[in-house]
Amino acid sequence: MALFKKRTVGKPGEWYYCLRHQKVEEGPQCSAADRFGPYASLEEAAHAMDIARERNTEWETDPKWHDKPDGPRED
Repeated sequence: MALFKKRTVGKPGEWYYCLRHQKVEEGPQCSAADRFGPYASLEEAAHAMDIARERNTEWETDPKWHDKPDGPRED
Protein backbone atom coordinates (compact mmCIF):
# COMPACT_ATOMS: atom_id res chain seq x y z
CA MET A 1 0.00 0.00 0.00
CA ALA A 2 1.38 3.41 -0.97
CA LEU A 3 1.89 6.00 1.71
CA PHE A 4 0.97 8.85 -0.57
CA LYS A 5 -1.76 8.77 -3.14
CA LYS A 6 -0.90 10.29 -6.48
CA ARG A 7 -3.56 12.78 -7.34
CA THR A 8 -4.58 12.32 -10.95
CA VAL A 9 -7.24 15.03 -11.18
CA GLY A 10 -7.23 18.55 -9.88
CA LYS A 11 -9.62 20.32 -7.62
CA PRO A 12 -11.97 22.84 -9.19
CA GLY A 13 -10.62 26.33 -8.60
CA GLU A 14 -6.95 25.32 -8.48
CA TRP A 15 -5.09 26.95 -11.34
CA TYR A 16 -1.62 26.13 -12.62
CA TYR A 17 0.65 27.47 -15.32
CA CYS A 18 2.14 24.65 -17.39
CA LEU A 19 5.69 25.44 -18.47
CA ARG A 20 5.71 22.64 -21.02
CA HIS A 21 2.55 23.71 -22.83
CA GLN A 22 2.85 27.42 -21.91
CA LYS A 23 -0.79 27.67 -20.89
CA VAL A 24 -3.03 27.88 -17.84
CA GLU A 25 -4.66 24.66 -16.70
CA GLU A 26 -7.30 23.99 -14.08
CA GLY A 27 -6.08 21.35 -11.67
CA PRO A 28 -2.71 19.62 -11.96
CA GLN A 29 -2.82 18.12 -15.43
CA CYS A 30 0.94 17.96 -15.99
CA SER A 31 3.77 16.78 -13.75
CA ALA A 32 4.90 18.99 -10.86
CA ALA A 33 8.25 19.59 -12.57
CA ASP A 34 6.43 21.24 -15.49
CA ARG A 35 4.13 23.65 -13.66
CA PHE A 36 3.87 26.67 -11.38
CA GLY A 37 1.05 26.87 -8.86
CA PRO A 38 -1.49 26.43 -7.53
CA TYR A 39 -2.89 29.92 -7.99
CA ALA A 40 -6.20 31.17 -6.62
CA SER A 41 -7.51 32.36 -9.98
CA LEU A 42 -7.11 31.88 -13.71
CA GLU A 43 -5.96 35.50 -14.01
CA GLU A 44 -3.20 35.01 -11.43
CA ALA A 45 -2.02 31.81 -13.13
CA ALA A 46 -1.97 33.62 -16.48
CA HIS A 47 0.64 36.00 -15.01
CA ALA A 48 2.80 33.23 -13.52
CA MET A 49 5.82 34.05 -15.67
CA ASP A 50 5.60 37.76 -14.73
CA ILE A 51 5.36 36.82 -11.04
CA ALA A 52 8.39 34.53 -11.36
CA ARG A 53 10.36 37.24 -13.19
CA GLU A 54 9.56 39.78 -10.44
CA ARG A 55 10.56 37.34 -7.69
CA ASN A 56 13.82 36.54 -9.47
CA THR A 57 14.64 40.25 -9.74
CA GLU A 58 13.88 40.74 -6.04
CA TRP A 59 16.16 37.83 -5.15
CA GLU A 60 18.96 39.01 -7.43
CA THR A 61 18.94 42.49 -5.86
CA ASP A 62 18.47 41.38 -2.23
CA PRO A 63 21.60 42.42 -0.30
CA LYS A 64 21.12 39.57 2.20
CA TRP A 65 21.91 37.07 -0.56
CA HIS A 66 24.91 38.93 -1.92
CA ASP A 67 27.07 39.58 1.13
CA LYS A 68 30.64 40.64 0.56
CA PRO A 69 33.32 38.32 1.93
CA ASP A 70 34.66 39.28 5.38
CA GLY A 71 38.33 38.64 4.78
CA PRO A 72 40.80 39.14 1.95
CA ARG A 73 40.15 37.19 -1.23
CA GLU A 74 42.39 34.33 -2.17
CA ASP A 75 42.72 34.05 -5.95
